[in-house]
Amino acid sequence: MNLIDILTAILLITASVLCIALIFYIGKITNTIKAMQETLTHLSAKTDSLFSNISELSEKVTGFTDELSDQLEISRNILGSVKDRVGTILELEEKVRLGIEVPLLSIVNNFKAISNGVSTFFNYFKK
Repeated sequence: MNLIDILTAILLITASVLCIALIFYIGKITNTIKAMQETLTHLSAKTDSLFSNISELSEKVTGFTDELSDQLEISRNILGSVKDRVGTILELEEKVRLGIEVPLLSIVNNFKAISNGVSTFFNYFKK
């Protein structure tokens, strides 16, 4: 055997070892890729569930805000109605007060005048 045959044998053995190592590491890479694929599938399923829950939550929040807006509008209408009625009552009170106050002041002034007249008469009669 000459040197070239020995080097060729060493080269073939090294190439064989490298091929076996390559097969081993390709197997490991394949297993890692399969695990990543399973993890991504599991994550995708959870993500779909999450998006479904977020969608339901969004619909519920939209419904809640719509209902809240309706209740707020009803409250505004009630407050507006109460404000109008209070305004009407205050106007009526003002009218009643003015309707009673002017004649009442006139009657009070008349009674004062009568009282002063009677008082003057008795004072003059006493003299």
